[in-house]
Amino acid sequence: MLGVMKRPMGELELIDRIREGAGRRGGAGVALGIGDDCAILRLPKGHELLVTTDLSLEGRHFRREWHPAESVGHRALARGLSDLAAMGAKPLAAFLSLGLPREMMASRAGLRWVDGFLRGLGWLAEEVGVPLAGGDTSEAAGEQVLADIVLVGSTPRGRSLRRSGGEPGDLLYVTGTLGGSAMELAELRDGRRRRSGEHPHLYPAPRVGVGLALVRRRLASAAIDLSDGLSTDLGHLCRESRVGAEVWEERLPVTAGANLEEALHGGEDYELLFAAPAKVRVPRSIGGVAVTAIGRLVPGRAVWMVGPDGMRKALRPRGWEHFGGSRAKAPGSRAGKPR
Repeated sequence: MLGVMKRPMGELELIDRIREGAGRRGGAGVALGIGDDCAILRLPKGHELLVTTDLSLEGRHFRREWHPAESVGHRALARGLSDLAAMGAKPLAAFLSLGLPREMMASRAGLRWVDGFLRGLGWLAEEVGVPLAGGDTSEAAGEQVLADIVLVGSTPRGRSLRRSGGEPGDLLYVTGTLGGSAMELAELRDGRRRRSGEHPHLYPAPRVGVGLALVRRRLASAAIDLSDGLSTDLGHLCRESRVGAEVWEERLPVTAGANLEEALHGGEDYELLFAAPAKVRVPRSIGGVAVTAIGRLVPGRAVWMVGPDGMRKALRPRGWEHFGGSRAKAPGSRAGKPR
């Protein structure tokens, strides 16, 4: 049959393909990478190790009919990089575990998809400067692709940003604009694909450089990345810092074309939300990325939205739910699965 290979690709061939496609670049933090039973990493003197992991499940986090293979690889890595950025960590190494359906390994079209996935992951890895140092491969149990990324980073000892450092009176800031990813996801769901311009959902930009600057310049008291939506992630930060918050509606930097619901609840913008003491002068941009003050932390535990008229209403978490369903869809929102 046209397009079917004589035999499925084996594990060693796949590992060679991964090494060639996304594991070419070495790094100062990797003493030994792909090819042995374990990787060996070098931790900079006086630094702590930070580790994060993120699953990307077909049908849950992406769909092959919506997302180009390059986008799936890019997003798989971007999710973990955003976690490191939120804690101000410098990426040291990435580890990829990949579960692929048997039929994908037995067809030329399937292998083209794998190559595209590795290209997308490799492009972002090269841009950020993080080497792929190892991982694992397996035949998937079903027909869906599974990709798991483990990322290792470092920060100076005792200097990592955490969700728990905020205090009443601290101002709240976000990087970039909000709602663009949810807007593009809605376009994909509706069969409308952008041919040019930015693609905040397909190719998000994790703010690694901003996170490093926040630590280096001692600007932030607490931080989190906006993966689940501002309303939900702000709630996480407030819970860990044991504070409440006010969000100023008029100050929210909403992506052009997106609506307020997408900016508040859409998620997957992978921007940073951080708090800083009011006496700290936070610049309007860091490394070319816009920074906007959107509110402040307050005593108590409630999170409020302050409208243009000064009236306050509760801002409830209506972003992504990892279990028990998908995103809590808000009235007027165009956001939907997958996430």
